[in-house]
Amino acid sequence: MIGNDWDEKLKVIEESQGFKNFIELVNHEYVTKTIYPPRNYIFNALKLTPFKNVRVVIMGQDPYHGEGEAHGLSFSVQKGIKVPPSLQNIYKELYDDLGIPPRKDGDLTGWAKEGVLLLNAVLTVEKDKPASHRNLGWERLTDYIIKLVNQKEEPVVFILWGNFAKEKQKYITNPNHYIITSPHPSPFSARYGFFGSKPFSKTNDFLKSKGLKEIKWARVE
Repeated sequence: MIGNDWDEKLKVIEESQGFKNFIELVNHEYVTKTIYPPRNYIFNALKLTPFKNVRVVIMGQDPYHGEGEAHGLSFSVQKGIKVPPSLQNIYKELYDDLGIPPRKDGDLTGWAKEGVLLLNAVLTVEKDKPASHRNLGWERLTDYIIKLVNQKEEPVVFILWGNFAKEKQKYITNPNHYIITSPHPSPFSARYGFFGSKPFSKTNDFLKSKGLKEIKWARVE
């Protein structure tokens, strides 16, 4: 399904009848409605960031629901699409934190290739209907993915922005890992503690303290 080591890690899920039934439901949604992201991008976060490469997890809610935006990475949009407000605020904090200038596009593929798992809790959405696939069944898979990453011996940084992402903290029990939380970067909440939270330098300081390679946050692809 994925094409890397995630397939072995998720084999017990992929082969279950419940998951097969769920995928049939998702396929029906794609056939009968306009669903994002494009079908070949649903598992893009896992394809671009193999399990063995995961060093950071940035948790999102569900894909962008506008045409041409979502491509399977949390907070990221495809090239040629206007940078969404939340990502504009992420870029602003990145500049204030590490001095990295905001990019003109919102494609975070470079981060994914650096080992940043840009995982949404829900992997599909109906056009113009945010959260329309919440409780459809994706959460069982993505919660399981978080639990798998939690089992890694090598330290991982979990960046949880906003209350929805913070709900996942209960699955992160391994003392080897580091959790960073703050309000969501949305324009409605960023001023209440997201700005100034310095998640990018905190991540690199932690990785460096463990003798691990830092994330190149300026990486494009």
